[in-house]
Amino acid sequence: MKKLLIADDEEGVRALVRMTLEGGNYQILEASNGEDALNLARAEHPELILLDVEMPRKSGLDVCRSLKADTATAGATVVMLTARTQDADVAAGELAGADGYFTKPFSPFALMRKVEEIMEAEAS
Repeated sequence: MKKLLIADDEEGVRALVRMTLEGGNYQILEASNGEDALNLARAEHPELILLDVEMPRKSGLDVCRSLKADTATAGATVVMLTARTQDADVAAGELAGADGYFTKPFSPFALMRKVEEIMEAEAS
């Protein structure tokens, strides 16, 4: 079973993502702030991390930079899941090492398709 970490400070967003993906064969982990997301990623080594940019205690960009700089977690696929949609925001995510960018509000179907695409690519 693949591990997936949802890191977002909004419970409603985490619940929507969890409900969207729980039909898949994923162990879903959750964090409500950047520090917990980083600690959970280091402890559990999820294959995919859906990471909000604006979170308390450590921004998603800082978490992404830390994950990509650590050899133990650098292999995780990090997709920024955020309402920040400007070109500069996308560029900041890329600079931090994010593997993808998915904007809120999102279509649950589109998110599920994106996650399946990432997980299938990792399996091959």
